[in-house]
Amino acid sequence: MNPTPYAAATPRTLTATSADGQALHVEVYGPEGAPAVVLAHGWTCSTDFWTAQVRDLATDHRVVVYDQRGHGATPPAAGPSGYSTRALADDLEAVLTTTLAPGEKAVLAGHSMGGMTLMAAAGRPALRAHAAAVLLCSTGASRLVPESLVVPLRAGALRTRITGAVLGARAPLGPVTPVSKAILKYATMGPGSAPDRVAECARIVHACPRAVRVAWSQVLAGLDLEADVRALDVPTAVVAGAADRLTPPVHARALAAALPRCVGLDVLPGIGHMTPVEAPEAVTARLRELSATYLGDGTGGDDAGRGDTGRGDAGRNDTGRDDEREEEAV
Repeated sequence: MNPTPYAAATPRTLTATSADGQALHVEVYGPEGAPAVVLAHGWTCSTDFWTAQVRDLATDHRVVVYDQRGHGATPPAAGPSGYSTRALADDLEAVLTTTLAPGEKAVLAGHSMGGMTLMAAAGRPALRAHAAAVLLCSTGASRLVPESLVVPLRAGALRTRITGAVLGARAPLGPVTPVSKAILKYATMGPGSAPDRVAECARIVHACPRAVRVAWSQVLAGLDLEADVRALDVPTAVVAGAADRLTPPVHARALAAALPRCVGLDVLPGIGHMTPVEAPEAVTARLRELSATYLGDGTGGDDAGRGDTGRGDAGRNDTGRDDEREEEAV
């Protein structure tokens, strides 16, 4: 792999142990004592998916990334029961308690299944203890298969059945080829995505073991985290791609409406599902903004907490503000 622009600095590696004994591969970048950011990747991805954010943020933040079960350097779960939204929440709690000091606040961000991880953990003690603010990227709380636009048919039972079969397919992805890159670009990325970014996403996605991909697809097909969204009572920003076929902007708008303390919705024109790779500057800028507003010196104390009052109200009620953000992203 070309070391630029995707290679990050050498990390400090840790192992977090989840509630059921699952070992999780964790990487920590940046200076000790700096404000902390914890990043959770999505389905079929790995810590590599956040490389652009790590490279930028680790200059002045402590950045924690980890591989979800069966992805990257984390081994698969021991059996089918190890794949669930409960497991996602357990794993995030393990990472937070392993990498953060007691009471230390951090900005938490999740892409796709990583965002679902944050929602699933909304009521967990570790999230309440450590989350200063949250960023949800290209994700949804329910109805993932019925709302998907991957299959170009009118919404309805037929499209839902075909989409479920496609996303849950047991066939191996095989090697990365021009054809497989074209398919992945159509399904997961915007039409103007640069070839190197398509190639990087293909490399990451094709590395996910077939059995792991299928196991998590079954969890996502039946996802229902609506109640958990309403329990995510921390300042939360939402980012989506306007050209996302996997989790179209209808999900982002529903999240923004349901979150108790939404602090903004960004819908990025021309961008697909892979927002941290397709639009790294926009995602990183939102993380920096959340860190500056809610962490400050990294303690996440009272001064940071007071900063969300007006913006939270605007994020919930002022649709004009959301439209303004969408226009600014053009």
